Amino acid sequence: MTAVVAIVHAGLAAAWAGGMAYSLFVVQPKLKKYFGPDQEGRETLTTVIASGNRWKVAGLIAAIAVSGLVLLLIENDHWGIHTVKGLLLLGATGIFWYVSWRHWPRRVFATAAELPGMHRRLVVLATTMLGLTGLAFALGVAAVQL
Repeated sequence: MTAVVAIVHAGLAAAWAGGMAYSLFVVQPKLKKYFGPDQEGRETLTTVIASGNRWKVAGLIAAIAVSGLVLLLIENDHWGIHTVKGLLLLGATGIFWYVSWRHWPRRVFATAAELPGMHRRLVVLATTMLGLTGLAFALGVAAVQL
């Protein structure tokens, strides 16, 4: 039972981190290259790509949290590592909340002059969120090895 929950938990975490990495390092640079100076076209397609994903990711985060709690209750080991891992994921979730409910609405209504700053801010936020989730994932793997 523990192995199944651990695989589900790790798989969900990998999906979140992988999705963020793909967006940050593949999709966004290709959109920038393809659209070049056409910020309006880039923003339109970016909005279409992002549309509806907020609740899918929120559900993914909830599933990661539930499977992590179940794993912790079953395993009952390495509470310190799991506490740090939980805090890292909580921080990443906070950034996700900010990006979803604050940054994106502002970006949708941003002027052309404001967009470059919004893009830079999103790269910083997304990189931070990816770093937090990646570190949490690594700690989870380390906890299994101990």
